[in-house]
Amino acid sequence: MPRPDVLKEIKEAERRADEIIAEAESDREDRIAEARKEADEIRTAAREQAEERAEQRLSEAEDDIEARREELLEEGRESRQALVDDATARLDEAVELAVERFEEAVNAQT
Repeated sequence: MPRPDVLKEIKEAERRADEIIAEAESDREDRIAEARKEADEIRTAAREQAEERAEQRLSEAEDDIEARREELLEEGRESRQALVDDATARLDEAVELAVERFEEAVNAQT
């Protein structure tokens, strides 16, 4: 093969190699961009799932707190009513005792 033809083939091979390299670099950049996009989508989805789970846990905690609050309020109402009932039951005794002591004081003065 004559020398000019060999040089021509070498140049053609170099041109094709450059095209292949350029294509490979372009493909690599496209893949990197796609991988970054997918990574962003995964992070966004994970963040949204985490936020949803946090909101769900917060809601559950608020429900638990409200239920416990109602229990405590009911216990307080029951305790209050028991005290009122006990005080009412002892009211007659207290009045009688006060009248007796008053009478004793009056009788002691006379």
